[in-house]
Amino acid sequence: MDSYGTLNEALVNLFRDILEIEEKALAISEFKDLTNNDLHVIEAIGIGQPKNMSAIAKVLSVTVGTLTIAMNSLVKKGYVTRERGQTDRRVVYISLSEKGKAAYRHHERFHQEMIQSVMSEMTGEELGALTKALTVLNQWFRKKKE
Repeated sequence: MDSYGTLNEALVNLFRDILEIEEKALAISEFKDLTNNDLHVIEAIGIGQPKNMSAIAKVLSVTVGTLTIAMNSLVKKGYVTRERGQTDRRVVYISLSEKGKAAYRHHERFHQEMIQSVMSEMTGEELGALTKALTVLNQWFRKKKE
């Protein structure tokens, strides 16, 4: 197989496999009620300061309306809390509950395990080349989103 075919096959399989493995990791954990989409919303909220809906929607590249649907589900499941702003009551701030923080850490561990596994198998030169290649790919995807 030529470089184009090998790269195409690797990328297609990689994207599919990451999502599938993330789903399986959830299915055997205490976070069975979460979807991959839920986890990515939780990741966008983060453990730091509360965020407003617009900021979270921007990180996820979705509309506030689309995010509201996911947020309602996460609030109902107990992963997220909503709080009105002190100075402007129209602004709603979102933060993770303790259950949400636990899910965040669970997902973070999955990513750490994945990255550490890759890094342990590569030389510094190989890691540099991979980092550059993935940065170029990431930039291409970001331009496509615009």
